[in-house]
Amino acid sequence: MIIDLPDTTVSQVAKQLVSVREEGGAVALGRVLTLVIAARNGVAEAAIDAANDASREHPMRVIVLTTGEGEAHLDAQIRVGGDAGASEVVVLRAYGDAASNAESLVTGLLLPDAPVVAWWPEEAPTDPASSPLGRIAQRRITDAATSPDVRDRLALLGRTHSPGDTDLAWTRLTHWREQLAAVLDQPPYEPVTRVEVRGAAASPSTALLAGWLGLALDVPVHWAYEDPAHWSEGIKSVRLTRPSGDILLERPVPGSAVLTQPGQPDHDLHLPRRTLRECLAEELRRLDADVLYGRVITEGWEKLGPPETAA
Repeated sequence: MIIDLPDTTVSQVAKQLVSVREEGGAVALGRVLTLVIAARNGVAEAAIDAANDASREHPMRVIVLTTGEGEAHLDAQIRVGGDAGASEVVVLRAYGDAASNAESLVTGLLLPDAPVVAWWPEEAPTDPASSPLGRIAQRRITDAATSPDVRDRLALLGRTHSPGDTDLAWTRLTHWREQLAAVLDQPPYEPVTRVEVRGAAASPSTALLAGWLGLALDVPVHWAYEDPAHWSEGIKSVRLTRPSGDILLERPVPGSAVLTQPGQPDHDLHLPRRTLRECLAEELRRLDADVLYGRVITEGWEKLGPPETAA
């Protein structure tokens, strides 16, 4: 069910939500959090779709805020039932001066006594934690992959990092980190003496994986961007050098990887690029600060030198 509320106020939207709930269209008591999405119109629907999918694991209220130029007014839309997954979605489209105070537009619609997560699917504030929406959120989700210069964006995220910040470029690394940790947890238990990471120039995950390995293994990390003609999607390969030989985890084509280890047959692995829904659902599973990400985006990034030129 979709309810349109043109030229409205936050108070009227809140009253309509109560009315919908009383009529049995939605039950707010089962919601575990409020997800606030700040997005422009072009990406808002994709973000809503991902939130609706994630809501089946995390029932929530989703508040979507988009802003635009023009005469000051607020249009709203409430989606419940089949149009909102296991959540209730409130879309706020603020124009002109009505968009000048994002915090006031959102606070009247937050679920009482429930955690707040702020998500910027595309362009994020310079300092998410001190932004109007970031100040009311326990967790703040950004995506460095949407920046035109991923290295500058990662450096900025490191300088402005506050506990509770996270980035989907880090979340996309979960399966890579699991595979590498599993390999190193098997004999022979030899120290890693060298690390090499390669990936696409548009992939901030490449740098974050290199930073994580440098911190975890306490060794210098060599990382390089692949020629776009040969690789243009995410991470390409990780090579770990030990006295008995190299461990190579390589993705020859998107979606599939090959694990090569000394004295063992090659293993074919399913390693696809994670979907937006998967990454969002993972981030919503924890509402405390991601301490490891904080170390990687600050300490790991500071230790990481510039990328090398791929051969």
